[in-house]
Amino acid sequence: MTVEPATRPIAPPAASRPDARPPAGARLRRWLSPRNASAVYLFALLFVVFAVWEPDTFLTLQTWRLLLDSQAVTGLVAVGLIVSLSAGVIDLAIGSEAGIGGILVAWFLARQGLPIPLAILLSLLAGAAVGVVLTLLIVRARVPSMIGTLAISSILIAMIDWISGSQQILDLGPSFQKIGTDELFGVTYPVYVLAAVSLIVWYFLDRTAVGRRIYATGGNVEAARLAGVRTSRMILLATVTCGVIVAMAGVLASSQLATGDPTITQSYLLPAFAAAFLGSTQFRGGRFNVAGTLMAVAVLAVGVKGLQLGGAPIWLPDLFDGVALIAAIGFAQYQKAPTARTAAIRRTLRLRGRERRPDLETATNETAPN
Repeated sequence: MTVEPATRPIAPPAASRPDARPPAGARLRRWLSPRNASAVYLFALLFVVFAVWEPDTFLTLQTWRLLLDSQAVTGLVAVGLIVSLSAGVIDLAIGSEAGIGGILVAWFLARQGLPIPLAILLSLLAGAAVGVVLTLLIVRARVPSMIGTLAISSILIAMIDWISGSQQILDLGPSFQKIGTDELFGVTYPVYVLAAVSLIVWYFLDRTAVGRRIYATGGNVEAARLAGVRTSRMILLATVTCGVIVAMAGVLASSQLATGDPTITQSYLLPAFAAAFLGSTQFRGGRFNVAGTLMAVAVLAVGVKGLQLGGAPIWLPDLFDGVALIAAIGFAQYQKAPTARTAAIRRTLRLRGRERRPDLETATNETAPN
């Protein structure tokens, strides 16, 4: 009786394993490709253009400090928005949510005489309450998110006008103003708030199981529900988080202005959406993400500031943001669609080929070496 020696299965090469990571050089080339990081190259292009066009004003430290300070609030609104968008909720009320946060903190301070910490806390709770109401409309009443948030936006605008009497609320006190204007190492506090919130949101969405469930809910709510994800809770968590962050942005805006301004409600809507959708095309291949959104905020801010320094008309920033939003959504769809369509077409062709040529497949199987 002959015993054959035992043989060990030969493992496939590392490059052919499905779980093998590509080499570092390949990953770097992919990360730096224009398709994946186009905003970085656009930022560099805008920087060079405006540096040549307006070198005396664009390249000054004061201009960049003002640019950084002014975009901290917009960046917060955009970061809050991507949490909502990641769960599939298109929140058209973010401008009004920022406005209600800003006007409430002013009303609590100037009209009610509350201490600053309590006034800020109550304003943030109001933002959370807006998120709860939105969830009830979307999940319980089955109202589409665009319609529900648009209705909530109109209601919040009415509340802002009622609370403020359609007038600015003044006399907020110098201590509250310091929150938005005081500096640490030459950078104002709102910038540090933006950095801290962005880091928390990035970790929450990209490094936790709850964040993955939120992405799954936004990708396909029915599939996520069938997979065991409690989608209602994910939508609630996303909208409440968005409401709190955006209300915080409104509080900082009132602190920077030293007044409660009822007219700021829509000034953050278009830039935040443009930044969120442009950011979704960066670094993560069509997924809303913090790094891409902040990069998009920087690109849009540099573009608008450069045009203003060049003497562009006052209406040009709105035009710039609108064009950027259309381009961002189009590019995001371009990134997502071809891969899915190509894969579907290939599957269809393979299936049809097997149906039409069963004799060829049989002959191939019979003649294949064993």
